[in-house]
Amino acid sequence: MSSRSHSRRRRRCDPVRRVAYTALLATETRGAYANLALSEQLRMSALTGRDAAFATELVDGTARGTGSWDRIITAAGGRPASTLQPGVRVVLRMACHQILQMRVPTHAAVGTSVDLAAHVIGERVTGLVNAVARKISLHGLPEWAEIIAPDDPVEQLAIATLHPRWIVTEYAELLDGDESLDSENLAAGCAAGSGEVRRALMADNIAATPTLVVRPGLATVDELLAQGASACEYSRFGGHRAGNPREVPAVADGRAGVQDEGSQLVATALADTCDVDGPWVDICAGPGGKAALLAGLAAEHHRFFAAGELHPHRARLVANALAPIPGDHAVLVADGTHPPVRPGVCAAVMTDVPCSGLGALRRRPESRWRERDLDTLVPLQQDLLHHAIALARPGGVIGYVTCSPHHRETTEVVCQALRHEPVEALDTPSLMAGVPDCATGPDGRFVQLWPHRHGTDAMFCAVLRRTS
Repeated sequence: MSSRSHSRRRRRCDPVRRVAYTALLATETRGAYANLALSEQLRMSALTGRDAAFATELVDGTARGTGSWDRIITAAGGRPASTLQPGVRVVLRMACHQILQMRVPTHAAVGTSVDLAAHVIGERVTGLVNAVARKISLHGLPEWAEIIAPDDPVEQLAIATLHPRWIVTEYAELLDGDESLDSENLAAGCAAGSGEVRRALMADNIAATPTLVVRPGLATVDELLAQGASACEYSRFGGHRAGNPREVPAVADGRAGVQDEGSQLVATALADTCDVDGPWVDICAGPGGKAALLAGLAAEHHRFFAAGELHPHRARLVANALAPIPGDHAVLVADGTHPPVRPGVCAAVMTDVPCSGLGALRRRPESRWRERDLDTLVPLQQDLLHHAIALARPGGVIGYVTCSPHHRETTEVVCQALRHEPVEALDTPSLMAGVPDCATGPDGRFVQLWPHRHGTDAMFCAVLRRTS
């Protein structure tokens, strides 16, 4: 037996880290969603409790920091991370997160990374992994940011907060209220090292506590509180509760669900504004969270509710969400740009358009490194809003919603509709009474929620009324 084979046989591979590695490799090579890949691996493994929690943190943090970790691996290894084979990149990214964010002792992080590499790739890469991981441990994350970008405070902030540069720039423009922020002022603001831009970026790195929502008429918030939840600060239908939501009886039997508080707020804002007769419609309903809340509220108002969804598998999710809800409702497999509903008759139309997902980075850790093509998305968003307006009757209301704060997907889309369509903008912030510091857009008539301000996803909402 060779010494190399003997060395490999003696190595012990930590099963927790191997589960995390397998999920992350699927994300790297197949474009899988990190949370779904991990869920699959956890089902196949025997990990529970603290081990499952460690694997979850390792996957989320490694995926969240992908771009920053690759910059550090490149600097520490003396060669672009992109030239390494995918498995080696994944192992070294995991080492970065353990050393720089999880405070795993250096000897443990390096040793387990070398052992993992030996088992999943081969002994031939262990020397490289050992050398690069040890060099990574020589500096903290802020120091690495300064080493990599010594004269660029914007890039330093991007690396240190685990974001691509374009998101740092976009947040700075949005939160400073100046979409033409010049590079000198942007750099000065980032160099300050504190302030709202940094808080917004850091909030993206904090996992959201599960938020529950009751189905109107089927469960109450008091029932959630009795099961250990704490009431939401702004939504009258929600509560926060750590742990597995399926352990809550109301969730298990469909009388409540899981939904971010921001999503609850935009749905109720539309429902509370509707004061004319006619059906309510959600033209982009998948996977069904907002549709379920709207269907329950429509039933309380004795209104017919229709949910349209383009993709059949997502339409089935909508149907499952609506199944326990009383009242008259239907789920249609339909394209929101060609809705099978007669124009000009709807009292309320929800338009939760496909978007970049920039507002849900804390839930989808790898998504910040997968920039969506806004040149393709924005025309679709404009088209969906146009058809939503066409469905509304005079006096009917339209909710335009994105889970993104990006100005091209939000204010620009709505302002174009206001210029060319028979609609007026309602004072949307007033429809969310008690939610502070949420006004945005011309004259402050739209709403932009933020994780660091409101504890919600970064939801945008504009409620419009058809005038003729």
